[in-house]
Amino acid sequence: MAFSTATLVFLATFSLAVVAVWIARMVMDRLGVADEEEEERAPAPSFLDEEDSPILLREAQVSSISLWAWLLERFDFVNRLKLTLVQADLDWTVGRVTASMLLSGAVGFAILSGIQWLPVWGIVLLAIPIALIPQYYIVRRKNRRWTQIEEQFPDAVESMSRALRAGHPFASALDTVANQTPNPLGRELRKTFAEGALGLPWERALENLSARLPMQEVSLFAAAVQMQSKSGGNLSEVLDKLSENMREGAAIRGEVRSLSAQGRAAGYILTVLPVGITMVMMYVNPTFLDPLFQEEAGRIMLLCAVLGLILAHLVIRKLVDIRL
Repeated sequence: MAFSTATLVFLATFSLAVVAVWIARMVMDRLGVADEEEEERAPAPSFLDEEDSPILLREAQVSSISLWAWLLERFDFVNRLKLTLVQADLDWTVGRVTASMLLSGAVGFAILSGIQWLPVWGIVLLAIPIALIPQYYIVRRKNRRWTQIEEQFPDAVESMSRALRAGHPFASALDTVANQTPNPLGRELRKTFAEGALGLPWERALENLSARLPMQEVSLFAAAVQMQSKSGGNLSEVLDKLSENMREGAAIRGEVRSLSAQGRAAGYILTVLPVGITMVMMYVNPTFLDPLFQEEAGRIMLLCAVLGLILAHLVIRKLVDIRL
């Protein structure tokens, strides 16, 4: 009964939200917003491809729903979430992410409400991790993308050094390397070149690159180029040494990851092991664990065990996440 009631409440809330969004879109169209979007725009410069030009030539929106955007702009986390979306290379708005988190939490709350022995505070505590699934996906995608960029960056710096040694200016060398480097690094370099070609000072364009990719290698590359532009010097030689140091650092990070693999595996095993033992005990003696589900104290102990297991898994992941 509780599950049916919670499901009906969730469906009604979701339907009202859909209707509200539809009405808001109609009002915006009546006010002429749609006409403004269809006005003729100047074509993007030839050095911008279709996937890069929208990011460079439009201002990031918090949400397409003005009321939701107005509400989100009152919070400080919006700017951090915007930067995280850029670093993850996701063309999402903050409004879409927050709405997805609310929807995930509502679905989790509705499903968990069907477990009658769970107290309300337990349902809320278990629904919070479910609501954070979109955030977890964004962070996971960002970390995976950064790992790929770390592997690509030494080769890109070395290619730029060869182009400079061949007599190309910095802008031409950056353009050549950006077009030859596969994504995701190639796209970031194309953004940097496009910003410089549009009139932004190269120092500012490199600072934007460092903001999108807050890695030590990128910061050193940007600092080397900025210092050379102010004081002069042989930039190609500096980039050669920089790429060599990057490769040595990548080798050390790979060794650290291989050494910490045992800790990560132990974390997964320790997380799955209690669940496996519980399933075996329920199979061997189905009535052995009945007090945990039938008694109030047992249900509280079971809920605390689940929360402790999740917390312990997160702590182990943090301990073995060694960054150099």
